[in-house]
Amino acid sequence: MIGRLHTYIVEDNQTIRENLVGTLEELTHVSAIGFAETEQEARRWLDENAGTWQLAIVDLFLKQGSGLGVLQACMGRQPNQKVVVLSNYATPDIRRRCAQLGVDAVFDKSNEIDALVEFCLAHGQASPSPDAARGADA
Repeated sequence: MIGRLHTYIVEDNQTIRENLVGTLEELTHVSAIGFAETEQEARRWLDENAGTWQLAIVDLFLKQGSGLGVLQACMGRQPNQKVVVLSNYATPDIRRRCAQLGVDAVFDKSNEIDALVEFCLAHGQASPSPDAARGADA
């Protein structure tokens, strides 16, 4: 059996966030373990929970701060932890900047949700759960 993909969501629009979580939990092995609406809140959570997540989905435009700051905070993550951007502004320039910050993928909210689902399915099959990884170290 495939474990759940522990996912942290950085999205300030509640409706988008709830629809995203519902879609990903229904169609993939994603399990949302938390969310943030601001850069500071996201950076704090990611710092305090460094080993508990496998996927972070980050919007670039937040209530306060920027998703780019969140991406910078993720640059020291473990190899099994993936970071993707989900934005309405997935321009070529934004994609290049995200690549410079080590993002695994960038998806446009308006027309690449299916690609995000595929990414989650592929990553969920390839990643051991954080609990299994800790058990292997014990």
